[in-house]
Amino acid sequence: MEEQSVLAEKKDPFAALRFREFRSYIGMRFFFTFAYQMQAIVLGLYIYDLTRDPLALAFIGLCEAIPSISISLYGGYVADKTEKKGLLIKIFAAVLICSLVMLTFTNKQMGLQKDTILPILYSMIFCIGLARGFFGPTTFSLMGQILPKKLYPNGATWGSSSWQLASILGPATGGLVYAHFGITNSYLVITSFIFVALICILFLKAHPPTFIPKESILKSLTEGVQFVFKSKMMLGAISLDLFSVFFGGAVALLPIIAIEILHVGSEGAGYMRAAVSVGSVLTMLVMTKYPPMNKPWRNLLIAVTGFGVSIICYGLSTSFYLTLFFLFCEGAFDSVSVIIRSTIMQLLTPDQMRGRVSAVNSMFIGSSNEIGAFESGLTAKLMRTVPAVVFGGSMTLIIAFVTYMKTKNLLPLTLNDIKPADKIEDQI
Repeated sequence: MEEQSVLAEKKDPFAALRFREFRSYIGMRFFFTFAYQMQAIVLGLYIYDLTRDPLALAFIGLCEAIPSISISLYGGYVADKTEKKGLLIKIFAAVLICSLVMLTFTNKQMGLQKDTILPILYSMIFCIGLARGFFGPTTFSLMGQILPKKLYPNGATWGSSSWQLASILGPATGGLVYAHFGITNSYLVITSFIFVALICILFLKAHPPTFIPKESILKSLTEGVQFVFKSKMMLGAISLDLFSVFFGGAVALLPIIAIEILHVGSEGAGYMRAAVSVGSVLTMLVMTKYPPMNKPWRNLLIAVTGFGVSIICYGLSTSFYLTLFFLFCEGAFDSVSVIIRSTIMQLLTPDQMRGRVSAVNSMFIGSSNEIGAFESGLTAKLMRTVPAVVFGGSMTLIIAFVTYMKTKNLLPLTLNDIKPADKIEDQI
């Protein structure tokens, strides 16, 4: 452990990876994220092929967001008081079962009509949303048990990088497999990767719970909410990310843009989805050596502004390759925001409250992509696709400007200036 601390102090970009359990952890996240992101693009393409309705795409996000948000606080409470390895096995087993159900009922040999298939798909998406409500708090609290605090920024960067790398390969694979081999083979790949992720969990240690509840569930849950709202910096970062992602959920419209505007089909949609993650993962790899934490709040605002500009340009583009570039930039700016917010969350949260604080974060941000997808689908239905994308990007810029005006005194703060939640009230 001392050797690892020395490496961290020397700014070793691979410091977190030198922990065997952490490697198993990011392996689990990689394989699960690959399957999850592949499933997202495959479901979007399949449902749009069935319905040709943007609102049908919007309901994908809504069906997952509602249960995830609803169960998140309880999921955080369970994550804090439960051994993490066993809980993750149950979560992944549930997701695997849902995916197997979707594999079965989308098989053409079943001969089912879309009016039968869609309710089944939406129901399984709802169940996966429930599992996500437990997954986020559990993985967040687990990382705090397998790495020392000095390595949280490095660990957050590598964890996010593995997530983004899977987000590159998952959509690209999904678009290609769906275009050439159909929905059934796509789900065979998806379920295989979920199973591999489940195997990775077996290599984790069984860490004892860091929280033993001595009060009612309601009081324990309220304690987590109060902690977040007491920490004005944490609340500010969460709120900024929530609204920017909510209005910037235009990635959900990729199937429509790929098929009807750019005319590049399912393969093009996969590459477009992957372009976002290519920008993210390359930026995150750079940030393992040059972390954006010298002035985190200033850098966070810059990143959100760049995110909004990229969305507007992506919406206005009529060139496939130019669209890929703007999506790449969107992912790059988003990755900076993710690293800064993840580091702030890890540093400010005490071990015994990680699950509950992460649950509050999940309620604000964890499902904002899905809710943003619903917003984008709904506005596309009302405004048409291109105006909906431009509207979302413009709203993101407005949110960044309002946040800048209200938090100017946070701009010069460095990472060392950020203090525990009970001491930062005067920083805003």
